[in-house]
Amino acid sequence: MSFDFALAWDSLPALLNGAWMTVLITASVMAVGAVLGFGMCLVRMSRNRVLAAIGAAYVAVFRGAPSIVLLYLVYAGLPQLSVVRETPLWILFASPLFCAILGLGLNHSAYVVEILRGGLSAVPPGPVEAALALGLSPRLVFLKVRLPIAVRYGLKAYQNEALIFLKSTVAVGAVTIADLTGAANEIFSMTYDPFTPLVTAGVMYWLLTNGLRLALETLDRRLNRHLAVGVPDRRPATARQADPGAALFRRLRRSPAKPAE
Repeated sequence: MSFDFALAWDSLPALLNGAWMTVLITASVMAVGAVLGFGMCLVRMSRNRVLAAIGAAYVAVFRGAPSIVLLYLVYAGLPQLSVVRETPLWILFASPLFCAILGLGLNHSAYVVEILRGGLSAVPPGPVEAALALGLSPRLVFLKVRLPIAVRYGLKAYQNEALIFLKSTVAVGAVTIADLTGAANEIFSMTYDPFTPLVTAGVMYWLLTNGLRLALETLDRRLNRHLAVGVPDRRPATARQADPGAALFRRLRRSPAKPAE
């Protein structure tokens, strides 16, 4: 068995169409997961015990259920209900793409809830107390102080979840969506050559995975650039001079430490 470069080249358009479907599903599910995860995280961290229990149950159900089971339930189970089949909701649930995004989005959002909750719990009290002392409302403290810090704390964990999820999109073939793996299997069924299309698809998955990894690492460096050591200050000279804290920090770095007597 050898790699057929001619077959790989001829099958490239079909594999690229499948890769585009994989990217579309991944981006859509990440957006849905972010919105649902943020909302359910607030419910999960609510001081109301009933709401907190609802949030905990949401995480337990949708994080514990396999992705393919959720896909089957959304695609084949919910349309059996009259409230879906006999209402305008059928327009949405008749689409395999919508069912795939919803099913995977529920699973992905459950992980986002716990990642964001962990980030919010790790926010130190100092910045929050300082913001409250300045007179900011609790809503502004959450949006301007706690949430940005929590996002920076949770980005590394979310990167792992996003990379794992990207590769798990192969499950959408169960609901008749021709993603990258589905395109490779279709070429295999027509040519009886499993090696060439699957290896080519594997290379494409490697490129997609590392592209997403580099994008998230770039975002992480940008959000945490103020923590980097030795990074030059690219602000205008007037802004640097007007920052007494930065000037004091630079003087302390230049001055040698005095030995203890």
